[in-house]
Amino acid sequence: MDEEMNKLRRKSECLKSREEDVEEELKYAECLALKKRRKVVENWLTNVGGIKNEVEQMEQQVQKRTWFSHPQLHNKISRLTKRVTELIDQGRFPEGLTLDAHGNKRVELVTTTLVGQTFQINKNAIRECLMSDKVSKIGIYGMGGVGKTTLVTHIHDELYIRSNDSVAWVTVSQNFGIRKLQNDIATAMELQIENDDDERRRAARLAQDLRKRNNFVLILDDVWQHFPLDRVGIPTSGNGFKLIITSRSLEVCRRIGCEEYIKVEPLPEKEAWELFTEKLGHDNTLSLEIEPIAKSLIKKCSGLPLAIITMAGCMRKVEDIIEWNDALEKMNVSVVEDDDDMGIEVFQVLKYSYDMLKDPKVQQCFLYCSLFPEDFGIQRETLIEYFIDERLVDRGTRYANLNRGHTILNKLENVCLLEGYIGSKYGGRKYVKMHDLVRSMAIKIARVDSRFLVEAGEGLREIPGDEKWAEDLTKVSLMVNPISRIPSSVSPKCPRLSTLLLNNNGPLRSISDCFFRHMLELNVLDLSYTGIVNLPASISNLVNLTALLLKGCCTLIYIPSLENLKALMRLNISQAGITELPQGLEMLLNLRYLNLDGTNLRRIPVGMFPKLTCLQYLATPDIGRFTLEEVLKLKNLEFFKGQLYDIRDLNTFSNCRENIEGPNIYILLVGDHFKCEFFDYFLEEYDRTIFFKECKISSKSRVGEDSMLVLPKDVQSVQIEQCNDISSLCDISSLKNATQLVSCRIHFCQGMEHVVCFCSCSFPLIRSLKSLRLEYLWELRALIGRGTCCASASSQLPASQLLQTAIFSSLNEFVIIACGKMKRLFMPVLLLHLKHLQVLKVQECQEMVEIVGETSDEDENEDEDEENQEPASMSNILALPNLRDLQLIGLPELKRISSREMVFDSLKEIFTNGCSDFLFNGQHVTADFGTTYHVFESRIVQPEF
Repeated sequence: MDEEMNKLRRKSECLKSREEDVEEELKYAECLALKKRRKVVENWLTNVGGIKNEVEQMEQQVQKRTWFSHPQLHNKISRLTKRVTELIDQGRFPEGLTLDAHGNKRVELVTTTLVGQTFQINKNAIRECLMSDKVSKIGIYGMGGVGKTTLVTHIHDELYIRSNDSVAWVTVSQNFGIRKLQNDIATAMELQIENDDDERRRAARLAQDLRKRNNFVLILDDVWQHFPLDRVGIPTSGNGFKLIITSRSLEVCRRIGCEEYIKVEPLPEKEAWELFTEKLGHDNTLSLEIEPIAKSLIKKCSGLPLAIITMAGCMRKVEDIIEWNDALEKMNVSVVEDDDDMGIEVFQVLKYSYDMLKDPKVQQCFLYCSLFPEDFGIQRETLIEYFIDERLVDRGTRYANLNRGHTILNKLENVCLLEGYIGSKYGGRKYVKMHDLVRSMAIKIARVDSRFLVEAGEGLREIPGDEKWAEDLTKVSLMVNPISRIPSSVSPKCPRLSTLLLNNNGPLRSISDCFFRHMLELNVLDLSYTGIVNLPASISNLVNLTALLLKGCCTLIYIPSLENLKALMRLNISQAGITELPQGLEMLLNLRYLNLDGTNLRRIPVGMFPKLTCLQYLATPDIGRFTLEEVLKLKNLEFFKGQLYDIRDLNTFSNCRENIEGPNIYILLVGDHFKCEFFDYFLEEYDRTIFFKECKISSKSRVGEDSMLVLPKDVQSVQIEQCNDISSLCDISSLKNATQLVSCRIHFCQGMEHVVCFCSCSFPLIRSLKSLRLEYLWELRALIGRGTCCASASSQLPASQLLQTAIFSSLNEFVIIACGKMKRLFMPVLLLHLKHLQVLKVQECQEMVEIVGETSDEDENEDEDEENQEPASMSNILALPNLRDLQLIGLPELKRISSREMVFDSLKEIFTNGCSDFLFNGQHVTADFGTTYHVFESRIVQPEF
């Protein structure tokens, strides 16, 4: 009997778990406007409730031993077990749990009215796709609750009003299957295929029916995973057929094969307020006292329509200012509770995106982002370094780890759990941030499941007291606060704590020695950008520490011995105030990442680096030649960033790379005039970069072959500043071997007269260069000129030969600033090579008279000969077909763009400021003020003032 009862208990637990799953899925489905539960599901839930009561009664009877007939008891248990098993089988629901509220029939849908320009722009974009012959599949994606379904419902109703046979709507459930989707599409089209069990025949019938219908639009709403269209029976094109899908995932849209993607973004502040007042009701006028509270409340919704509409419903007819203040106070807390409508309706919808990530490590990476302050831009590389520290990413090599980290962040962006953007500073670095409500949802999950304490950016002046430091905490973030000290009265007992982020507490100068006493499992400790002076000695006891981060601690003068920190893999003390390396550094045999960049270290001991055999990343201040040779012998080193004293050190680097396999990524600063604070963030746009400052780099100024400049052949970016011994790039003879060079910046070089001379036009760099920046070159007269190396050439540049060189043929960005002697930028023949040029910025060139000139400045006083005549095949009409960004700033002598007619196929706007009036394709342009002119078909559209 005991065995039979145990079997019943196991079956009952299985049934209970299935019941919970069904209830959870129904709760989400019914949050959507177009879902209702199936009758068979309602009946099943009722039966489950009944059988649970019977099982509970049986348990009580067995415990009380009220049954005297064992055979009768056995029969009762067996019957119950059989009924429970049947309910488990019935609970699979292959047809799904829900129906569309409108029954999937072609009827006009009841939808929410949305207001504002954003909604109209998205609507018009979908209309354009529907009218385009080139687009048959349209993907609408965005975060949960942003209004995708509402937007597409409006499109559906417009099509339905025009012809009710031209559109069908199907909501795709999360427990999606090919058969169920086929049935739903067939029902929406009033087509009978349910009796046919063969998937391929069903697909063929659907495809045949869809192709018959002229200009038919099929809408699949709320798609969570990709599927082969042909397996379902959805044609990819033909007879004007269009497919619209809505999804939270850009990846789903891509894999289904959409040609156009439209991202639905949260509403801007003004439109969010308009939506709120619309949903609040016109008869509900807000008082002058309540309106600012209401605006603060809506600001907390961060433009999410679902949250705004829910909030309007909660506050409709509320006139008491106390209730409004209470609602705002709730929203100001990082986590909204489950007992209000926001917790139930909004966060349940958002959480499904998290649940669908499935991979636990990707979920943990997402939750990690909640450790940063609200509306905080997180640099991608910073986040990925944390992922590596936490072993959320562990692929062995640094290159593989970075790739995996970027892949995870791309996935989180694609499912709209993170928002990506490019910063405006330091070469356009990539950042991510969390929508405020998504962050609240993440903190809510993390507090329960992973035990996070997050008070980042909350304005804390004191460290939280011991009562907030629960023993089961795993991660604590107090970053970006004005905490000034951690006293001895605070000694948290957190034996499971793995991560402590105290970075960006600028006033923090002291930490008591007892603070870390009970944190022996700590893996990651970040004290970057604090005012700490002496690290407490107890740091030496954190034997499980894998990352110690002290970047930007410019007042730091003492770090205790690191000898015991054998697990340490990342040490960042860049821009710290220390002058001596911490003791025991050479004992850290697991160290993979060491950043000493921007420090004032007096010396780096010879023989230290060979002991750190696991190093993958190394950044150092100035480094001696012998130490450099040690570094280059590190077999696992993938990234090296260092300052070299002179050209001889660079030659050592280049020669070592010829003989042994060195780091794949390097950033080298050559010269001894770099400031420490400048060194950390500059020059990271390209993997292999060399920056020369105040060096003699010209082949003519180097005496003896052993001192001639030797560049690594794989260098991608060269930046030259205040190197006054060069008159053109052809003075650097080893540039001709730089076959991978794509970027060149020349800055404050007072001897520079032209960029290249004619005899160097065949250098590989002239063809491979994609970005060229010329800044503050006072003597520069022409891009291409006659150098001393061209003395044997004719007195003028042979245009016909120039045509054959492919000079600057890969260039897509050209910036020229403060080159005071330049009068004409391009010769007409050069434009034939600039087909890829996208960005052209000309600024503060005081003598510039035209952008495209018939003669170069060097030749303007000389007679043209036959050798300099343009080829007869050249057209009188010139073109820059891919130019999309033209900026003309501070050009007081500018007369015209060109004396010839020019075609700009891609140019939409011209920005001018501080120029004289000039001609653009014969049109008079007034350019005194900062003005953006619109361009249409190579003609200026005059702005309306």
